[in-house]
Amino acid sequence: MRGFTLVELTIVLAIASVLLGAGIPSFNNFIRSVKLTSTTNDFFSGILIARSEAAKRRSRVAMCKSTDGVICTATGGWDQGWIVFHDTNNDGSRQAGEEVVWQTQAIGKDMRVLGNLNVARYVSYTPTGEAKLVGGGFQAGTITLCNVSVTSENAREIVISSSGRPRVQKTHIANCV
Repeated sequence: MRGFTLVELTIVLAIASVLLGAGIPSFNNFIRSVKLTSTTNDFFSGILIARSEAAKRRSRVAMCKSTDGVICTATGGWDQGWIVFHDTNNDGSRQAGEEVVWQTQAIGKDMRVLGNLNVARYVSYTPTGEAKLVGGGFQAGTITLCNVSVTSENAREIVISSSGRPRVQKTHIANCV
């Protein structure tokens, strides 16, 4: 008769489990990398939409942190979600009657998206494509996106220049908590 003996089957299963065990950590790293890239692209798209909508509408358009997709929040990180809206009163915060152009829901507890001082709460664009603070000064800053980890980790930064032009760059950070 043709077939496998129990010993041969056990050896094949042992070899397969060793190979699978070696491949799982690499697969998890791949999944984390894809999620980081995807979230970076989503956030970058929101910034580009805000900039292009400001030019199209010939009026200020802002992007802010939002937990519910309706109002802006001043606390927490960008990972709780964000909205792009037509900021008719130029205050960097959505009021009743200001149209929401784009919204993104929370991205999950395994990612962090944090902006430095000038871009911690909102990013606001004028019709000329410049990022401006509500007080009128230019709004340059860096938003860091990373997978939650207490160890050294790859991350992405979205850097908004003084002219308002955003760009993405890879970086490495000590931890992301």
